[in-house]
Amino acid sequence: MFNPIIAVFLLIVVVIALIFVAVVVSFFRLWIRAALSKAHVSIWSLIGMTLRKVNPQVIVDSRIMAVKAGLNITTDELETHYLAGGNVLRVVQALIAANKANIPLTFQKATAIDLAGRDVLEAVKTSVRPKVIDCPDPTKGPPTVAAVAMDGIQLKAKARVTVRTNIERLVGGASEETIIARVGEGIVTTIGSAPTHKKVLENPDSISKTVLARGLDAGTAFEILSIDIADVDVGENIGAQLQIAQAEADKQIAQARAEERRAMALAREAEMQALVMEMRSKVVEAEAEIPKAIAEAFRSGNLGIMDYYRMKNILADTDMRDAISKLAPSQSPTQPKGPEKPTQS
Repeated sequence: MFNPIIAVFLLIVVVIALIFVAVVVSFFRLWIRAALSKAHVSIWSLIGMTLRKVNPQVIVDSRIMAVKAGLNITTDELETHYLAGGNVLRVVQALIAANKANIPLTFQKATAIDLAGRDVLEAVKTSVRPKVIDCPDPTKGPPTVAAVAMDGIQLKAKARVTVRTNIERLVGGASEETIIARVGEGIVTTIGSAPTHKKVLENPDSISKTVLARGLDAGTAFEILSIDIADVDVGENIGAQLQIAQAEADKQIAQARAEERRAMALAREAEMQALVMEMRSKVVEAEAEIPKAIAEAFRSGNLGIMDYYRMKNILADTDMRDAISKLAPSQSPTQPKGPEKPTQS
């Protein structure tokens, strides 16, 4: 006799079994890969990774690489770093490379470097194989560092800095931009303290020695191995240009002061002309009183008619003398005429 309860129960069991088989089959390939690589990861761990939104493929591949390289890294550590947003594969590859190169690097240090935003694998590669940094960076500005020696001649230098990564200072250490800035500052200081530009051209290695001795890699994520001056070119005569500019400025200042004095002189001249006109007006005003005084002298009997005529004669004679004195030498009436030349027939 058919029992519906038993049928429903059997159906539920079959569905659960099918789901279990599907899950086991989906993770079987990863499980068998881990087992054959002696990097055992249980089926339940793989299922738990899926529930925790962790990519099982990444964890298994990282686990296999670590075990094959002789590193003891658990799946829990790999999952923790994955959930923290780190690049698990790059961290494991960096640990393997550091182990082969005998560079002390722990899993905790590598994950800290990775979570800090730095490429830990690239850092290990740079530590093994140093890289060369151009100073200055030609992609971010001028291709050379310009500096002026004490004799006023400009020099343009370009350096190449060989660095390797300092793993211990990678977290919190300054980047390549700091190295470039410090080396550029050292080049400017060294050239600026040189008495002449010829000294720098004769011994360009003096720049690299002076800069390297200043310990420019302090507080950075790199260790400077060498600083090589790739090129030194002579630029402009900055000292002469400054002197020319100063002379031009002095000239303009002198011209301005001369214009000021000229303006003051013109103003003073205008004042004097106004004063002369004022004095002349007073003279004219005083002369206007003379006819009145003569008339009063006639009425009072202090001046006779003959006295008046003599005074007029004296004035006329004075005017004539003034007129003669104002004539040009060629117009002088007293100039003697030369003898006439006889005409030839």
